[in-house]
Amino acid sequence: MDKWEGHASLGPTDAKGNTSSLSDNTSCENLECYMVLMQAEKTAIGSICFLAGPITLLENALVLVVIAATATLRQRPSFIFIASLALADVFASCFFTTSFLDFHLFRHSDGPTAYLFKLGGVTMAFSSSVGSLLLTALDRYLCIHQASSYKVLVTRRRAVRSLLVLWSATIFMSFLPLMGWRCPTELSPPCSHLFPYIDQGYLACWTSFILVLLVLILGAYALILWTAHRHESSMTNIQVAAATGHARMRMDIRLARTFGLILLILVGCWLPALSFMLADVFVPLTHTQQRAFAFCGTLCLVNSAVNPLLYALRCRELRVALLQLLQRLYEIGRCKKSSDNLTPGLASAEDNNCTVCTEDGTPRNRSTRFSSISEMVNNQQLDNTK
Repeated sequence: MDKWEGHASLGPTDAKGNTSSLSDNTSCENLECYMVLMQAEKTAIGSICFLAGPITLLENALVLVVIAATATLRQRPSFIFIASLALADVFASCFFTTSFLDFHLFRHSDGPTAYLFKLGGVTMAFSSSVGSLLLTALDRYLCIHQASSYKVLVTRRRAVRSLLVLWSATIFMSFLPLMGWRCPTELSPPCSHLFPYIDQGYLACWTSFILVLLVLILGAYALILWTAHRHESSMTNIQVAAATGHARMRMDIRLARTFGLILLILVGCWLPALSFMLADVFVPLTHTQQRAFAFCGTLCLVNSAVNPLLYALRCRELRVALLQLLQRLYEIGRCKKSSDNLTPGLASAEDNNCTVCTEDGTPRNRSTRFSSISEMVNNQQLDNTK
């Protein structure tokens, strides 16, 4: 949502009123009062969208393809949550980038219905992304804190149901303005300084909802760290093993570093935009603040580009599945090329040795050592499913 808002706060090269606000005008026809970006700012923010949008789309689409093409990953609740996160970020890259560029670079002003529909799509994408991050954090917490009963608590059916509830709730909440909860005065004068046609009450509710999700994510990871620290301390007391020449870093320290990176990126990308949105509910914003918000909105898109790197591609099992998928595609292509080049009635040694690797027939190498938090958690989940 904050993406669109950034989209709505940009506009033509306009030097008027760096310190003025929308309250200076009694009306805002053609959304020009939201078009406050200077030419240099439009170029910079547009460049971010042109770069981050396709990267976000390709990364998350790759994650979805790998999970969909691997039977064992499709059955695992943790990877179902990661797939939901990737799907939400795919929507974010498409909806936000196209809406943002259409408004700011091509200066296309939509009517209330079209604008609120586009805004609803962006809001849905980012709400579902943060919600999927919460489910992923809760899944990791249960995997460590309830290791013995994890398999019973977190089943594939329950994971799918939780995602259905999440997506239904975010879709309903995102399109409430389109269904009627909008600014009663429309643009004469506008209610929000960041979003045309948006009621400040709705903006406050949505912002509070995202903040609650972020706080729950922080709490879940804090509990994971606390549980890991207790486990590591007990293992240290029980195992007084001989020193090995190379000191092995404690698991809780490795987790703290990984979670610190995750939370730093999450808070750094979302908190600036949410802060401007809360401020918009209580005080009039100046054009300078509107331009700052437009930049902060693009940080949420950057977060969607980073998510697959933090939550998916750092997982060793998913990387192995990706390599196996590429190998299968290579074998299929090699076999097809070999069969096309064969002389009718003749067989070649290459053709006889050509094997099409199937998903069930591909040997699977399970690793018990992991280099990231998701791998460590997945290790516990593998032990529970054996």
